[in-house]
Amino acid sequence: MKKILVPTDFSIQAQNALNVALQIAKRFNSEILLLHTIDLPLHLSSVGSSQLPEPLFFIELAKQHFEQFLEKIESNDISIKTIIESDYTASGIVEASKKHNADLIVMGSSGATGMKEIFIGSNTEKVVRSAEIPVLVIKNPVANFNIEHFVFASNFEPKFNDAFMRASLFAEKFHAKIHLLYVNTPHQFMTTHEIEEKIEKFKRLNATQDYQVHIYNDERVETGIMNFATSIDADMICMSTYGRKGLAHFFNGSISEDLVNHTIRPVLTIRA
Repeated sequence: MKKILVPTDFSIQAQNALNVALQIAKRFNSEILLLHTIDLPLHLSSVGSSQLPEPLFFIELAKQHFEQFLEKIESNDISIKTIIESDYTASGIVEASKKHNADLIVMGSSGATGMKEIFIGSNTEKVVRSAEIPVLVIKNPVANFNIEHFVFASNFEPKFNDAFMRASLFAEKFHAKIHLLYVNTPHQFMTTHEIEEKIEKFKRLNATQDYQVHIYNDERVETGIMNFATSIDADMICMSTYGRKGLAHFFNGSISEDLVNHTIRPVLTIRA
């Protein structure tokens, strides 16, 4: 992992995300790409515009914000490159991740409302849905980003093999215990034998040394993931997205407010 993209609006939530990104960068020996997007009106975004001083004003203002923002950060000699792009926020983040060959996006979120917005049409949800690289969402300040228990929640279809392999490489860098989680619900009930057989096939294709398999019964997949993560005091939840359908494909619908409002853990999404 060479480059970590951290979008910022210079808020405390963005600072929380950057603090985590710096800890990851130290472990992976990565460079931080700190991105601020300026959502200018179309007639002002062109370099050839007759009203060029206005976009220049916003660029200079962003540079000042960068200086003030970075004064609050202990970089510990991690390389931080600041980037200013003129684009819509979500699409600008995705395009910047491609343009600068980023390997991971780390984004912040504000409280319960912020987490709700992440999965219901906000910029973060759009990034999660569209990004071709993993996206890590940070909700709360994390002084010591040390992952001991890493939950990979899935239905263990073969199409998620690659996502799991990338997730396991991330977890192993932290020497974390990987918990493979299948949530069994009344709506899509399977017998224990059927689930075990499905996971066993998945395991044979995805050998990793340190993991445990869990079958958790709950009324809904999203509440089951949350309840299980709470029961083991998980440090991170990882979920696969699939194409442009994003998390909705995995959960057969939108994420419920129960999951949204009670999620206090970092969430890593990896596109299958």
